Amino acid sequence: MAPTNLTSAPVFLLLGLVEGTDAHPLLFLGIYLLNALSNLSMVVLVRCGGALCSPMYYFLGHLNLVDVCFTTVTVPGLLAGLLHPGQDISFQACFAQMYFFVALGITETYLLAATSYHRATAVCRPLRYGALVTPWRCATLVRASWAVTHLHSLLHTLLLSALSHPRAAPVRHFFCDMAVMLSLATSDTSAAETAIFSEGLAVVLAPLLLVFLSYARILRVVLRLRSAGGRRRVFSTCGAHLVAVALFFGSVLSVYFRPSSAYLARYDRLAGVVYAVITPTLNPFIYSLRNKEVKSALKRVLRWRAAPQEA
Repeated sequence: MAPTNLTSAPVFLLLGLVEGTDAHPLLFLGIYLLNALSNLSMVVLVRCGGALCSPMYYFLGHLNLVDVCFTTVTVPGLLAGLLHPGQDISFQACFAQMYFFVALGITETYLLAATSYHRATAVCRPLRYGALVTPWRCATLVRASWAVTHLHSLLHTLLLSALSHPRAAPVRHFFCDMAVMLSLATSDTSAAETAIFSEGLAVVLAPLLLVFLSYARILRVVLRLRSAGGRRRVFSTCGAHLVAVALFFGSVLSVYFRPSSAYLARYDRLAGVVYAVITPTLNPFIYSLRNKEVKSALKRVLRWRAAPQEA
């Protein structure tokens, strides 16, 4: 089936976010620029700031890098579709976009799980923190996350690209989403759908379970604290983190883990904006930029840039 697709070279027509003209490109351009500025600032601070060399910022730096790449895969195409509706995209470009989108999205779930595990270890096992969270283990965990997710994305991309798709098929989305391409297939999708659902469910539910187990451990420890002010501070932080996790995982699970017969174009496009645009933009503010250490490091960098260079 794959050679037929490549030989006939189907061309897909991206219909964009909305079918009318009531969306404002400047709004999404502003969100994308805010996303790029905040996430890249954190990447630079983690790489260059000596004060931000702990394992927590190591994980957050990679999360920020994934977030800016994640939105870059889709938002420029979204902006182009808002300015010039009905963009053509080739078969190869469509599945290349899908490959990177899936790989970066799953990498984000693993990094969210890693940051949650780190927080739980720091709060619940502070005496063994240095032995459990070593630089070698952190690097191994991040590298394994990147490797596993790219293999996962490659499998899904190969399965979907092997299906038959009609020429000049209209894609009711602003990017080549996996659920959309599955619904457009004209050949039997039962085997691919079963493989994607079962394998994808295991890949996504494992980090999701780790996230909630980590925060459950944190809350159990915090509830034992006698200081009401300390409990409020931790609950405020954990609540913001859990909202970001719920938005990302909730929208992803509602779109990808259902039969293709239940595909709803309008809902999937709105959910796509949540997990591909809004959540990656909120992450640096929730996880990093409110931190006092990050603010201090940012002020030092800005003062150093503003200071006159000595001859």
